Amino acid sequence: MSAARTAPPEPVRYERRDAVALVTMDRPEYRNAQNSAMTYALDRAFYRAADDDEVKAVVLAGAGKHFSAGHDIGTPERDAHLAFDRKAGLWWDHSDKPGAESRFARESEVYLGMCRRWRELPKPVIASVQGACVAGGLMLAWVCDLIVASEDAFFADPVVRMGIPGVEYFAHPWVMPPRIAKEFLFTGDRMSARRAYEVGMVNRVVPRAELTQRTLELAERIAAMPRMGLALTKRAVNQAEDLQGLHSGLDSVFGLHHLAHAHNAETGDGPLGGMDVRAMKEDRH
Repeated sequence: MSAARTAPPEPVRYERRDAVALVTMDRPEYRNAQNSAMTYALDRAFYRAADDDEVKAVVLAGAGKHFSAGHDIGTPERDAHLAFDRKAGLWWDHSDKPGAESRFARESEVYLGMCRRWRELPKPVIASVQGACVAGGLMLAWVCDLIVASEDAFFADPVVRMGIPGVEYFAHPWVMPPRIAKEFLFTGDRMSARRAYEVGMVNRVVPRAELTQRTLELAERIAAMPRMGLALTKRAVNQAEDLQGLHSGLDSVFGLHHLAHAHNAETGDGPLGGMDVRAMKEDRH
């Protein structure tokens, strides 16, 4: 008789350290690849931080050697086919729909919709990034207000290798200069933490051993400010980004992203252009 299967552990840990909520992605064996279970667990954690009057700032981290290697495209717990209680929009359930309708509905919810909601959390959020911050990992870091990176961190969006113009939350031309964004996408090369700091995508680069401490120190310093002042300041800067086209730009590129998926499917290579985890790991720079 085979052993009974046990439910996977909660993929996100939540703890409070005085006025700072520490939200930690906890799938280190898969480099914190984001399946839907993790996405909805993150959503619950962010709501918890928003609802707690004692929390003034939030830190988003990843357990283990890496912040996040991106969306889950190949672990045993991949759950893209499953239905979840939708939270971020009014698109219908994707799990019983065919083709592009299924993918567009799901990604409108768990990728673009969730990221937009998290960006609007009215408390400062700091990403604490080590190791890989790749593809879907970028989306999580980019919705945060500040990024503290360890010296060993690297950033990459290699999905052009799939024939797709970047990840679903296409903030690239806002988080870095447009020509740098083009090089970043055209080559798919890794960007070091130091280079990310130089182009203004990262706030601070610190030794790996000091990452957690230094990030929490920054969060605690911010948490000493008035809550309403922080909320209004965050909204003011977010509104400025939206006036510079971020909100409408995300919508327009999301459509191009799904055109690419549909093109791949029509040409016979599947929606990911024939790429899988193994193929995406080849020829990395």
